[in-house]
Amino acid sequence: MAVTLCVFLWAVPGREEELVAYEDRVLRLLADHGGLLLTRARALEDGPTEVQVLEFASEQALSEFMSDPQREALSALRERAIERTEVIRVELVEHARLDAPPQ
Repeated sequence: MAVTLCVFLWAVPGREEELVAYEDRVLRLLADHGGLLLTRARALEDGPTEVQVLEFASEQALSEFMSDPQREALSALRERAIERTEVIRVELVEHARLDAPPQ
């Protein structure tokens, strides 16, 4: 069963570019573990620096991504750049126009 996550990332103040550089590197590892980056957005106002929606083929795939040695080797960069992370499991829903008649 697929696992979909919404990830909220806050940069250490002044280290926003380092957060982006770290995420650029880590997100390249997703495909090695059956993961997909569905969307990635950066805040223009207060709030998390970056928001991502990730999908994994299974819990096993997520676990393998989290324990990937290449990802773990970047932990010092992560500690320097990322102040806070929140992850919630989500279910994607269809987009619907609010002015469209119900079907």
